[in-house]
Amino acid sequence: MKELHVKSLLPVRLDKYLMDQFPALGMGRLNKALRENKIKLNGKKQPLSTRVQNGDIIKLFLNDDQLENRPTPAAVFVYEDDDIIIASKPAGIAVDGPDSDTLLRRVQTKLAAEGKVAHAVLCHRLDTGTSGLVLLAKNSAAEAFLTAAIKARDIEKRYLCVTFGRPNPPAALLRDYLLKDAERGIVRITDTTAGGAKEVITGYETLAVSGRLALLKVELVTGRTHQIRAHLAHIGCPILGDSKYGNNAANRELRFKYQALCAWELRFPAQISDPRFAHLAGRVFHAEKPWYYQQILDGTLK
Repeated sequence: MKELHVKSLLPVRLDKYLMDQFPALGMGRLNKALRENKIKLNGKKQPLSTRVQNGDIIKLFLNDDQLENRPTPAAVFVYEDDDIIIASKPAGIAVDGPDSDTLLRRVQTKLAAEGKVAHAVLCHRLDTGTSGLVLLAKNSAAEAFLTAAIKARDIEKRYLCVTFGRPNPPAALLRDYLLKDAERGIVRITDTTAGGAKEVITGYETLAVSGRLALLKVELVTGRTHQIRAHLAHIGCPILGDSKYGNNAANRELRFKYQALCAWELRFPAQISDPRFAHLAGRVFHAEKPWYYQQILDGTLK
């Protein structure tokens, strides 16, 4: 958190004052921070058009990476060919958006550093707090192939996660419906299609347990917003570190900043008819196992 004591002889707009102090802050990032209640003027949330004056106190609940123009790190590529990239996203950065450090910017940085055309298109998304594998296309043909394969569920996605609570039964295929609440930015699991709810199918298998916690391998059959997080919370086993659907007391106790959820595996179909992408048939790609995986196995996290 940064606390600024305004020193200005004349009133000035809040957004202009902040961008003068921190040139890395653009309007996109400022608007996002305001929406997330991370800017306080004299202890209150105020519009960016508010004029600040000498003696006002501004508090910014942003980290140094968001306030400074630091070099963008290069992305970690799990796989790359002339058409596609499979990149590994760390927890805590968005796949895309106004921030200076996103997965897409990291991918572009790596391509440019290697003298390649820094063009890549995201073919699906992960939540900011989720780590793991993301598919990107280098050209329109690859984008069409990947998006069609994802939509048809030909590319299988499996995740690793830690839940607060042990699922009963230890393995199951969950079938319910998911309803979006756009105003609150959350989703809700229901047992009917009322209100336009869409079907969600999530499979899970318990790999290990440690005290109150369970390590699961999860298969994302359908691919809805916050599906795994909401579905596991619905059965009483929220993902550890999840601030939207989880147990915040447990998250604080165990010091989890982001949800313990990793997009660990991508499995391509056994047969691919398009000769341009036939070399991917049957290929399976994995992210590095997250740090909490071994801690559940050896019982140090419980």
